[in-house]
Amino acid sequence: MSRRHVLWLAAIFLAGLPVLLMAQPIGPARNIILLGWDGAQRAHVKEAMARGELPYLSDLAREGTIVGIDILRTTDTKAGWTQILTGYLPEVSRVFSNSRYQSIPAGYTIFERLKDHFGPRNFATVAIFGKLGHMEADPGKPYYNMKKATDVFVNGLTYNDVVGATALGYLDQYRDTPFFFFIHFAEVDTKGHANGENSREYNSALISDDYWLGRIMQRLRLLGLYDQTLLYVTADHGFDEGETTHSDAPYVFLATNDRLVLRSGERADIAPTILYRFGLDLTKIFPPLNGSPLCFPAPKPKW
Repeated sequence: MSRRHVLWLAAIFLAGLPVLLMAQPIGPARNIILLGWDGAQRAHVKEAMARGELPYLSDLAREGTIVGIDILRTTDTKAGWTQILTGYLPEVSRVFSNSRYQSIPAGYTIFERLKDHFGPRNFATVAIFGKLGHMEADPGKPYYNMKKATDVFVNGLTYNDVVGATALGYLDQYRDTPFFFFIHFAEVDTKGHANGENSREYNSALISDDYWLGRIMQRLRLLGLYDQTLLYVTADHGFDEGETTHSDAPYVFLATNDRLVLRSGERADIAPTILYRFGLDLTKIFPPLNGSPLCFPAPKPKW
């Protein structure tokens, strides 16, 4: 074979390489799963990954990416998950902190927007929470309106093993329907408050989170859904270094198999990313989202 033919074949191979690398579709997603690792501090996650203790998170990041998420507001649960699940800052969502909040206005959450976009019978929404406190859906609590747009709303499961097993059961149930799942694991936060961020218990809870990420990935493959599903793993807040508190813990992360994610961002950028990847026109959302999809360069600051 001549040198010219070798170069020609090499050019064809390299031209096709980006296509081969794009395992996940670049068009609208069929399914998305958002996994919440409550209280997972970015630095500790990095250290655990470097030690090889979070193999499934590492695999997910190799398929897509892992980026920093910096928190500009209160580092607590109610404020954190509200921003992540709405794309709004507290001035819009009315959820400022664990002690200052009201129900998120009707229609503002990912769940409600997806039900409205796809239709109530054509799309499944599932919310599974490890925590009960801060995750209530009673009148006046943040998720009161959101719950109405979920096919499944379960809170207070406490233990990762219960959360994970429940999630697997609902994946089986909704395998034939496009879906959005939010699966919230609480043990990292619980062990951090009880034992401190640098404790063996905190680290073990992170390993448990990763184990269930792996089980979910495995189940998706078994169901033939993995190549049709985007996964995002993030946290509501970190932990004060070595402490049992998270009063000033603004550094978390987003790991995903979504190869369109290209930058770091803020908590409020996660909801727009998910809505955009489901094919929604963000320019038609009112009030305008405070966050922006992580699939594009960060917007210029407004004067």
